[in-house]
Amino acid sequence: MRADQHRPRHLRRPLAVAAAAAATALLLPASAVSATPPGSAQVAVPDLVGSGSVPVRGLDLDALTIPELQQRMDAGQLSAVDLTRAYLARIDALNGELGAVLSVNPHALDDAAASDAARQRQQGRGPLEGIPVLLKDNVDTEAMPTTAGSRALLGSEPDDATITRRLREAGAVVLGKANLSEWANFRGAASTSGWSGVGGQTANPYVLDRNPCGSSSGSAAGVAASLAQVAIGTETDGSIVCPAGANGVVGLKPTLGLVSRTGIVPISAEQDTAGPMARHAVDAALVLGVLAGTDDSDAATAEIPADLGTDFADLDLDALQGARIGVWTLTPEQSAAVDDQTEAVFAAAVKQVEAAGATAVPVQLAYQDEIGAGETPALLAEFKRDLNAYLAATPGDHPADLAGLIEFNAQDPVELAYFGQELFEQAQAATVPADDPAVRETRDRIRQLARASIDEVLAQGAGPEDDLAAVVGLSNTPAWQTRYEYLDGQADVFVYSTSGPAAVAGYPNVSVPAGFSGPRETLPVGVSFFGGRWADAALLDIAADFEEQAAAREAPGYLPTVGADPQVGEPEPGT
Repeated sequence: MRADQHRPRHLRRPLAVAAAAAATALLLPASAVSATPPGSAQVAVPDLVGSGSVPVRGLDLDALTIPELQQRMDAGQLSAVDLTRAYLARIDALNGELGAVLSVNPHALDDAAASDAARQRQQGRGPLEGIPVLLKDNVDTEAMPTTAGSRALLGSEPDDATITRRLREAGAVVLGKANLSEWANFRGAASTSGWSGVGGQTANPYVLDRNPCGSSSGSAAGVAASLAQVAIGTETDGSIVCPAGANGVVGLKPTLGLVSRTGIVPISAEQDTAGPMARHAVDAALVLGVLAGTDDSDAATAEIPADLGTDFADLDLDALQGARIGVWTLTPEQSAAVDDQTEAVFAAAVKQVEAAGATAVPVQLAYQDEIGAGETPALLAEFKRDLNAYLAATPGDHPADLAGLIEFNAQDPVELAYFGQELFEQAQAATVPADDPAVRETRDRIRQLARASIDEVLAQGAGPEDDLAAVVGLSNTPAWQTRYEYLDGQADVFVYSTSGPAAVAGYPNVSVPAGFSGPRETLPVGVSFFGGRWADAALLDIAADFEEQAAAREAPGYLPTVGADPQVGEPEPGT
């Protein structure tokens, strides 16, 4: 019996796939995006789209990198219009079941045509010329609402975020907005990742009744399913690296301050950052090169070192040769929670690191309990401050502040149908402001400890020659079945994560596909490489080297289900 067999009909979403639509569709109207969670209808996906590719002059979208696409467009073998049309066709064919794309840019084909014209004039604007990109729907985009998944923001009328403008200036074609865990998973204490009131539920393209993790759920699932070449995600703690791991793609959370946050719906300026998600490390590196840079409106970017190189795509595919890599080993308690199959994937990944010429050094990171205890209290105070400031600066018809959002949700028929808004209420009820000395002390303390936990491990040797280049750990355990607190009595079931130290420290973290676990080895598992502040380029080198060595990624299979979870844990909020 499938887990959703008794689920109310309004929580099911039919699989809208057809070969003809995949070949000819141009645009996905906003009305085609359902706002209800999908079920697991046992309907076969046509071969044309189920393989992870749509033929475009014989090209496989899943396998092609941005440099390969650029070569073909420069040679006149492919146009940006054809490429954009192919991705829009896949959205039209698959999004009814995946729920990864919340809305489509009605001007996408016009923008692609403008890209082709610029190329014909030999006036290409940058490394992403003609490349289709999805933006997580907490990134402001002119002429399209930015909702953070909330029906309360359907009337927003923002200008382009700084990173949106940079993408356009580099020639990228904004395909549309990706679904996400509403409010970046910072609304309910027992939220369901990948669900939003506007976009409904995002499914994991490998097994459709499994969760994509969050909060950059649609960005990861959309890239994995070849609904775009690349996507933008955001992370406060785990929201890029976890969905990247769970959906078998590369996801980079940059150093805090490397990428502007101006025009992005916040949780906290102390931890938030946007970053690239892609099927290939080189594509993530190219996108980071476009996103990175100073912004007068984001003070954190003023700390970018003047001599920091930004040619992130100049990748060293021998980066692991001779490197020392810390292996964040599981404690006995963690080992008991992580299944043997997933542990085996991680062990195999460590062997791949060694096969590439690196020395694996077992490590443990200190201070984790104290960091974890202080993170949520600090985020609650900072969330109220930063969200109220964002709402006040954003034009359009929407609640003016957090209190207004809480009231809107209480009156809306959809927003609180599946889980609550306890985190909203806790943040609103907090009487201590974010600039209170107690909050500031907590934030400074946990940041200091998080940085020390990484820095001390990296520099554990007797001299510089003994320093570690990075630390590697599991990005995720196998995706769990999607559930809802008010329907099933539980929501997300997290088992293990390594995102916390880099998130709280503001250090870079990149997840790379490592293998498959779960029933019938169908669910992707990623490993995360993280390191010191501003080490983004070095980590991308390591990620690309590991990607080539492991060759672990496979296109999704869109299986309806692989059976029930073998065990159920306690849900906890994610960000």
